Amino acid sequence: MAWLHTWSGLVVGWVLFFVFITGTAGYFTYEITRWMEPERPLQSAAPHYDNGALALMAMNRLEQVAPGAQYWSITLPHQSQATRDWENFAIGWETMPREGHEHGVRGSEKLDPNTGGLRTEVQPRETGGGNLLYRMHYVLHYIDRATAFRIIGICTMLMLLAMVSGIITHKKIFKDFFTFRRGKGQRSWLDAHNVISVMALPFFLMITYSGLVFFYTTYMPAGIAAVYGTDDKARDRYFDELYGDHTHEAVTRPSASVPNMIAQAEDAWGEGKIRSVLVMHDGGEEPFVEVQRVRGDKVRVFDAQTLRFHAHPGQPLAPEPQDSAVVKTHQTLLALHEGRFAEPWLRWLYFFAGLLGAGMIGTGLVMWTVKRRKSHDATGGHFGLRLVEALNVATIAGLPVGVAAYFWANRLLPVEMAERASWEANFLFLIWGEALLYAFFRDIRRAWVELLWLACAAFTLLPVVNALTTDKHLGVTLSAGDWALAGFDLTMLGLGLIFGYMAVKVKRVWLKKAAQQTQARNPALLEQVTE
Repeated sequence: MAWLHTWSGLVVGWVLFFVFITGTAGYFTYEITRWMEPERPLQSAAPHYDNGALALMAMNRLEQVAPGAQYWSITLPHQSQATRDWENFAIGWETMPREGHEHGVRGSEKLDPNTGGLRTEVQPRETGGGNLLYRMHYVLHYIDRATAFRIIGICTMLMLLAMVSGIITHKKIFKDFFTFRRGKGQRSWLDAHNVISVMALPFFLMITYSGLVFFYTTYMPAGIAAVYGTDDKARDRYFDELYGDHTHEAVTRPSASVPNMIAQAEDAWGEGKIRSVLVMHDGGEEPFVEVQRVRGDKVRVFDAQTLRFHAHPGQPLAPEPQDSAVVKTHQTLLALHEGRFAEPWLRWLYFFAGLLGAGMIGTGLVMWTVKRRKSHDATGGHFGLRLVEALNVATIAGLPVGVAAYFWANRLLPVEMAERASWEANFLFLIWGEALLYAFFRDIRRAWVELLWLACAAFTLLPVVNALTTDKHLGVTLSAGDWALAGFDLTMLGLGLIFGYMAVKVKRVWLKKAAQQTQARNPALLEQVTE
């Protein structure tokens, strides 16, 4: 088990560190995207609208642009817990499919809640935003999605093996949680690894297992293939049976009062809890209007979140049949993994737990080199150890510099630049790759200290770069109470201070070891230098 724990963690540790860093950023996708789109206005208090009147204006517009569509969708202004964004007034539709086609053409428009006409918005700069960072943790970058899914699946499975074997190997793991011996070399790294691992162990197990469940049809396709076949329609048959399949008839404007339906939903859920209104007519059934609640405020995402009404008499209809236990379990695991139900304080807890996950992996990688460095130094060094040490420095210290470079590129690249979003990501990987080359050819002790100081400077100066290039700096965002933007700058300052503290600590450790080695080689020389 000790062997399994060591090697299952080492061979994919650098990929897993990347996954944890980019995945942890995903808990603040909206805030990161807002910071990377400084052209958008500051966030103000949400205005109050009459949802019933908005629904009438939306249907007037839908009758003009999408008559005879297979559904009408009306998004009402609300604060989305799922995306942490303010969802504006909008409409959507899908036309009836043409002969020989399975799907129609989808369309959407953003409307002005005051006039019902099209809404004009400020066009922000092209950027990958927080979504690009979030996607990297499961589709990586520069490779196709199917290959990325399989690579991430293998790495995730090995991480699950590493955690289970680690729990078995460290039979006194909870006792060791309260033990930390400073300045003891390998023993100190083991203590730090144990403390970090136990501190958020339930989170690590949940996030790893639920990550595997996300793409279960990709990782275990044999069951579906055996029952539904392997042809192009096999997956459609599987999902149609799992979630239900409906044909659709063209919708018409409901004759019943939609504002009255919305009022009933607000009485049941409270003001500000209405997300959208859907008008649909399934084949062989009565046309209906479905009022949908704001998503993501519960872990149990399968709880009733809709009210259905007949589109013409307006009487309430029975809710749709409940999903199977399998679907409910799957949805719950996905909700836990993404944390989309979480209030701000719980998202911060997810964020810190994600950083602890990166710390668990980082301490494990460093511990492997510390354990072997002394024996290899005595025999003149070893290329494999040197490569692992360089990968450790480049990933643990260099990858954060690359993430900071992603944000720097957002501010410094020309706004009109072609493929601007792609170049933001390119800068992340260019800096990360350069950190690997630097760590490999530089003295490893100096590389650790210098890259940690570089990370400190890169994060600490980000708010300064923001203030020099935009008008959304801390002096403005704090006074306006826009905590999404202010929180980003403050978090960057905090991360910079953490990396500065790490640089100081690492330098002290290296200086102490260098002094000990000098004393061992020439005690008289050390005394002379000290004097």
